[in-house]
Amino acid sequence: MGATQAGDRLAIGIDIGGTKIAGGVVAPDGEVLVRDKVPTPDTGNAIVSAVEALVVKLRAASPDVAAIGVGAAGLVEWPEGRIRWAPNNAYRDLPLRALLAEKTGLPVRVDNDANVAAWAEARFGAGEGSRDLVLIAVGTGIGGGLVLDGKVYRGATGMGAELGHMLVDVDGAPCACGRTGCLEAMASGSALGRYGREAAGADPDGLLARLAGSPDKVTGLTVAEAAGQDDKVALELFDRLGFWLGVGIVNAITIFDPAVVVIGGGLIANGELLLAPARAATERLQFGAGHLDLPPIVAARLGPGAGVVGAASIAFDPDD
Repeated sequence: MGATQAGDRLAIGIDIGGTKIAGGVVAPDGEVLVRDKVPTPDTGNAIVSAVEALVVKLRAASPDVAAIGVGAAGLVEWPEGRIRWAPNNAYRDLPLRALLAEKTGLPVRVDNDANVAAWAEARFGAGEGSRDLVLIAVGTGIGGGLVLDGKVYRGATGMGAELGHMLVDVDGAPCACGRTGCLEAMASGSALGRYGREAAGADPDGLLARLAGSPDKVTGLTVAEAAGQDDKVALELFDRLGFWLGVGIVNAITIFDPAVVVIGGGLIANGELLLAPARAATERLQFGAGHLDLPPIVAARLGPGAGVVGAASIAFDPDD
């Protein structure tokens, strides 16, 4: 399935997220041999410096590393490895591949973080053995990754598969990208927090407001905590979130006809609270109901480590 690491060569995988930069030395079979992480700085130059320092530490632990792969949130040109922009990160028009290659002397590949997570899940995780997979990563925002016919699909410029920014409700909530009604605005962790604050404001004596201390302090984690106590309002908010996620899933299925849909990101820790209403919405809204079978909609298997594993796995990709 596509290009993989040759022989027993090791690669460093770096996953640049909104709050932390995770790194690891990864074997060809996906095993992470060494791990480390640092907080994500708030400027583009500081992010580059943090990545460089992390690479130095990982190389010191494993001197035989032969390449570096990076998964970064945002719009990433492939194969140039230039990060154009990200709604939740500080970098703008950052030539990360060139900078890292110059500093380290190693081959470097830089791709979108959800792309590399999708590749990891297709090779080693919940979609292992599948040649056609959709990944939707539900966290603070929503990322998307596609593996089609056994290869990561990136589009003409490398910036395709932004599933979190498909429009699902043009009259919906504002999105961090500046538009209105994106899937991210309706089905992300940020959306769950917003739903929770609205609900707590309407019921300031309810469990959500009491757990947070005040309605304006409610977050997605507050909603999850309340749902864990079987709070009716919190459970309804997960149903609402899952419905919109299902809208995104059914659109992806209709367009790409994948063998499996993998749901990752931080919110997948809530399991069936998220997946059950998402599956129900997908079944209700699917195209060709009664004539077409839906693919499995499953939780990511690799968890937060998918970005590091996937980044390392694209490090030797020759598709330049």
